[in-house]
Amino acid sequence: MLVVQVLGPLRAWRDGAALALGPAGRRAVLGLLALAHGKPVTRAELVDALWGERPPPSATNVLHTHVKHLRQLLEPGRGPRAPSTTLPAVDDGYALSLPADAVDLVRFRSLVARADSCRATDPTRAADLLGQALALWRGRPLADVPVLADHPGVVTLAGEHRAALARHAEVMIEAGAARDVLPALVEYVAAHGLDEAMHALLIRAYTASGQRDRAFGTYNTVRRHLTEELGVGPGPELTAAYLDALEEAPVESPAGPPPSPPGVNQLPGDVVGFTGRRAELAELDRVAAAERSGVRIVVVSGTAGVGKTALALHWAHRIRSDFPDGQLHVDLRGYDARSPVAAQDALSRLLDGLGVTGADVPVDADQRAARYRAELADRRVLVVLDNAATVEQVRPLLPGTPGCLVLVTSRNSLAGLVALHGAHRLDVDLLPEPDAVALLRALIGERVRREPAAAVELAARCGRLPLALRVAAELAVSRPTSPLAELTGELADRRRRLRVLDVGDDVRAAVRTVFSWSYLQLRPEVATAFRRLGLHPGPDVTPFALAALTDGDPDSARATLEALSRNHLVRPTPGGRFAVHDLLRAYAEELAREHDPEPERRAAVERLLAHHLAAASSAMDLLYPADRPYRPAVPVTLPPPFAADAARAWLDAERPTLVALCRFAEREDRPGRAVDLANTLYRYLEGGHYADASAIHECASRAARRAGDDAMLASASTNLGALRRILGDYEQAAEHLREAIELHRRTGDHYGAARALSNLGIVQERLGAHEDAASLHLEALSLQQRLGNRYGEAAALLNLGNAHSRPGHHAGAVEYLERALELFGRLDDAAGQAIALANLGDVCASLGRHPDAVGHLTRALELFQRLDHSYGVAVTLSNLGNVHLRLGDWSRAHDCYTSALETFRDLGHRYGEASALNGLGEALRTAGRPDEARAAHAAALRIAAETGDQDEQDRARAGLGVTHQHA
Repeated sequence: MLVVQVLGPLRAWRDGAALALGPAGRRAVLGLLALAHGKPVTRAELVDALWGERPPPSATNVLHTHVKHLRQLLEPGRGPRAPSTTLPAVDDGYALSLPADAVDLVRFRSLVARADSCRATDPTRAADLLGQALALWRGRPLADVPVLADHPGVVTLAGEHRAALARHAEVMIEAGAARDVLPALVEYVAAHGLDEAMHALLIRAYTASGQRDRAFGTYNTVRRHLTEELGVGPGPELTAAYLDALEEAPVESPAGPPPSPPGVNQLPGDVVGFTGRRAELAELDRVAAAERSGVRIVVVSGTAGVGKTALALHWAHRIRSDFPDGQLHVDLRGYDARSPVAAQDALSRLLDGLGVTGADVPVDADQRAARYRAELADRRVLVVLDNAATVEQVRPLLPGTPGCLVLVTSRNSLAGLVALHGAHRLDVDLLPEPDAVALLRALIGERVRREPAAAVELAARCGRLPLALRVAAELAVSRPTSPLAELTGELADRRRRLRVLDVGDDVRAAVRTVFSWSYLQLRPEVATAFRRLGLHPGPDVTPFALAALTDGDPDSARATLEALSRNHLVRPTPGGRFAVHDLLRAYAEELAREHDPEPERRAAVERLLAHHLAAASSAMDLLYPADRPYRPAVPVTLPPPFAADAARAWLDAERPTLVALCRFAEREDRPGRAVDLANTLYRYLEGGHYADASAIHECASRAARRAGDDAMLASASTNLGALRRILGDYEQAAEHLREAIELHRRTGDHYGAARALSNLGIVQERLGAHEDAASLHLEALSLQQRLGNRYGEAAALLNLGNAHSRPGHHAGAVEYLERALELFGRLDDAAGQAIALANLGDVCASLGRHPDAVGHLTRALELFQRLDHSYGVAVTLSNLGNVHLRLGDWSRAHDCYTSALETFRDLGHRYGEASALNGLGEALRTAGRPDEARAAHAAALRIAAETGDQDEQDRARAGLGVTHQHA
């Protein structure tokens, strides 16, 4: 039997006897053919691998000679004219044809694949298979064929070896056999000194085997190499391994994570007059009661208007008590051609129901799905996903652990959920005739009993569809003196005049017939309003929004919506809002296109955009008055009257609609509106609504870039850069902000340039580039002074003071901060004064001027509390904690840090949370509580590593080092 080895020096054996493979070129040809095992390698590829771009004129002849000698070596018994079976010519090349187990590379890949397939169910077997695969390696692949050292096939093998080694280490650590993988990991990291992931595995293996000192030594070594050779600190994976080593017995931080929220109920109200569906309800009960190991998924499918949502909601209310941890609901609007709900937006709404809000909602879609699954782990929650169109819309919304039940409604069968996720599908058909008549009787009353034949006919004319039956019943109720037979005759006549399909051929024709019958009974102004609803891209509508669409007044619009609700053409929802069934929305849009000229439709949508822009601007004026001169000019329209406390509530309630409108503006080629909405909402969104902020600012950026408008793109890039800065993604932040600065300069927008420069300066400060930060802030200051923008000048002085708040530069920091404080005072800007006082107090503390520090910080805290400025309160409390700690009052310091930490967490402010945790760790260490101090510093290091904040990482490591020595 012939055997070839490529996972190490190239070797070949026949029946156990080693073969002399000849000169380097011949070995290279055999090595390349073995790497390709069974697949042809062309002569051109062989020539290129052996000689590169300058092959000799005799290359083809030399190659032919190598192949001839290899055939003689590998097939010594073959006749001179017999075709080669081991190394045959294939097209314009050659192939090495050997059994699968004759080449070690093929055996290695087979073992790894088998291990991957059984890892989840049999980790012990997976560990054994991976161990066998790694044992096949005898060093670097084709180590004695130097001409192939950089060949892509050889480079790829190195990656496969690393991946197998990592998987083997992970499985062995999980199995409690970490000590057995230490030699291989030590050997690997010795040759790859900057591979953070493999160093992290080695640290975990040392920790799991009880060798914590070696784990710490490994971490310190690789951290030093990263700093010296790459100028970066350890990333999150390496930091997490280090923290696990420190937290051999994890200790909860005294401030602890926020408590889990109580179970929430997002279900819409149960359906009034629900009738029938006994067999379907019994089937749903059976599925819910069935034992299964994974997540229970039920798909309720059926044609439009057949009552899927009514059935799902009615059953969901019946089984609510089985899911004490909450009931979630989201309408995916899968059949809305213009604005179906994307999975990532649905995840935001579901997370909100689970108590994850603001900055705690990840911006990245995959991370958002992971956070959702983590929140549902070990909980019993009912998740209702209404109106799904595709499996892709649903899959990211599925929990990852048992205990939850997912109820999906869809017009499609969603076969992928059944095949891949084990969903149970319940097909909902038309209501049986007795149930359809019973529903009419529940909605209309005694007239149905008096005219049973007419009731049966009316049910048939409605296609026995619950939605159509409800609309028709409301029309009958509105005409109490008309016999049912007369109404049924009108409906039949209407159907004939619409020239719809024959009865029974298309149930949706019945729905459209009933809709049109009901629509024709509306007063002209109400009919117009109904058509306008088809133009609204958001999930629901308010009277003010309808007034904008109809160019009317809010009181009339409210009365119109109530009239449409009585006719079952809209559905009231909490907060004075109204939702529209997707079939009715589609019908309304169809009517609008049929009856309203295109200019009228465009004008209506423009008024809607203008209304939301004006209302958002009005709310922002109340919440952030200092920014008023720098927000976009708004159209003259009628915004809702806001009290100060109602402004934020309006923004919170309208946020899904504002996101939908921004996307609509981008899609409908209205970039100016998209950018204006983003600019107007910036300060509100930066307060913690980061997922929606990312959607809006990215939407504005795409719209501006497509329009080729440098001014709009500059603004959008500044907003995106500032958002990425807040999220701690400093690399992307700097990229956006540098683009913004160039564009602002090109368009002559000095205010925009100053704002972008300030944000970039803060990024550089966070990255430890203090001189660059100061230079950027000085340039921003110069621009603000040239503009005569006194507020901007004060803010730039404030940033300069912060950039100088470091050893050796504190005197300069005091000068800039005092100038900022004086200027904010002249402007009567209490918030600016408070910020300047807080930062000035921090610098005074660093200079040892503790009484001055306490005085400044106390004044700042009073101002922030009076302004209800939560972030300012948190920062000031944290700084006061620093001063009290230096004064030796660890108890007051502890109280300050704890209060600050709670507020930072509520705000979702990651940098502040890390800083407060480090301060808390220092206070606890001073109090002689090293375990709790270690937990606080560890939590701070995790956050700072994720955001890339070097200062807080260094502070956390220093604290961990001290607490570890004490331990």
